[in-house]
Amino acid sequence: MQYRNVGKSGLKVSEVALGSWMTDLKGTAQEDVAKQTVKLAFDNGVNFFDCADAYSGGAAERFLGETLKQYPRREVVISSKVYFGTGPGANDRGLSRKHIFESIDRTLKNMQTDYIDLYYCHRFDKNCDLTETLRAMSDLVAQGKVLYYGVSEEWGGARLEEAQRIIDRYNLYPITVVQPQYNMVDRYIEHEIMDVCAKHGIGITVFSPLAQGLLTGKYRKGQPLPAGSRATWQSDHQINDLLTDENLDKVERLLKVADELGTNLAILAMAWILQHPQISCVIAGASKPSQLENNVKASGFHIPADAMAEIETILDFHRFERHVG
Repeated sequence: MQYRNVGKSGLKVSEVALGSWMTDLKGTAQEDVAKQTVKLAFDNGVNFFDCADAYSGGAAERFLGETLKQYPRREVVISSKVYFGTGPGANDRGLSRKHIFESIDRTLKNMQTDYIDLYYCHRFDKNCDLTETLRAMSDLVAQGKVLYYGVSEEWGGARLEEAQRIIDRYNLYPITVVQPQYNMVDRYIEHEIMDVCAKHGIGITVFSPLAQGLLTGKYRKGQPLPAGSRATWQSDHQINDLLTDENLDKVERLLKVADELGTNLAILAMAWILQHPQISCVIAGASKPSQLENNVKASGFHIPADAMAEIETILDFHRFERHVG
């Protein structure tokens, strides 16, 4: 496993991280499988374990905290997120100082740790003054409850720039990291977020590198949905919306590239992301050890220049530049 710094910070994370957003597994046969997967990840050099308080009503945090406590705290990087509702009260969601402070204490208890390495604003809160949110996150760093903080979805380049101006004005601890969705078929962060992050030394830890499973190669044009796959049960139909003829045609061509390189599409898709030096790591879920074993092979996998060029031709991505005035 190879490691990269998170932006200009000194924190190093494994190029492949394990995301923990499962449903409540306590007392089920799947719980043992999940624990085996975490152990396999650690044994293979994965040091970054990502979570959020919204995943399964805190059950994911509790599972991860209970599982990781067997390892030396200094050897793991643990993240969580704040924003989504944690109760029925008026102040049980958002990015107010009250909700952030109450949420971090709950997260620390769930995770059975004294501090969180990376703490993300899970979404942007348009109903809360941005200065209040940034002051609260900075204060958590000052208190030692959080080592580094960042943001996730709904934080575009303009919002990141606005946040940086506030941070500079009040001499706050800086945003260290962003966690957006990024993969071969969803490259919106290349429009402006990558440039803003490079400008301010902000690291990028991406999720959904396999596009809800589209980039595993399990979904093929003209073939029925695989039994038990996400497309057969996912309530919000995210993967189903991706199963267009255009995307499935791209998958067929990408499968050929992967085969020519002696690998599979999942490894190719994650390794392609890691070819971008601004990316600190890819965060991928794994419901069983075999998936984890495959994912970690993306770290250090080199894609030759000619293959990268072919991939770009297949993807046919056109970056959008916004010009004002």
